[in-house]
Amino acid sequence: MDIREVQINGDILSQLIDMSVDWEREGVCYGYRRNGPADIEGNRVFLAYEGEKIAGYLFGHMETEKDMDPICPAGTAFFEVEELYARPECRDRGVGRALFQAVEDAVSSQAEFIMLGTATKNFRAILHFYIDELGMEFWFARLFKRLSEKKTGE
Repeated sequence: MDIREVQINGDILSQLIDMSVDWEREGVCYGYRRNGPADIEGNRVFLAYEGEKIAGYLFGHMETEKDMDPICPAGTAFFEVEELYARPECRDRGVGRALFQAVEDAVSSQAEFIMLGTATKNFRAILHFYIDELGMEFWFARLFKRLSEKKTGE
C-alpha cells in the first residue's frame, strides 16, 4: 500500500466525490451526504493506493483551538480530520490505519493533537478502531434518542 499526500486537481476531486457517493449509499453514518467540491477544497488530502487504484482517503485541515478548555487550551494547534474512508472491498487491510499514520507523521511538527468527530451507526467498531488501534482518547459524546412523532393538533 502506498500513501500519498496529493494536490487536488479535477481527476482527484472527481474520484473523491465518487467515493463519497458510495459512502452515502452505504448508509453507515447518520446524516452523511456526498461531498461537493467545496467540502474537499482547502483541505489536505491523503490517498491510499493499492496498485493504481485508490483504496481510501483522508482529508482534513489545521485549526487553532478557541474554546475547548480544559481539554485543549485556547491557541492549541490541531489537525481536524474531516473524513477517513476506505472502500468496502479494501477494509480490514490496514487502509485507515495507514492513512491516519501518514497524517500523524505529516502534521506532528505543526499540531499538538489530531481530532475528529464521527456519526457512525456502528459506534463499537469505530471506538475500537480509533481508541484501541490508533491510540486516540475519548473526550466527548453526543447521544440521542428519537421520540415518537407527536400527534398533530394537540
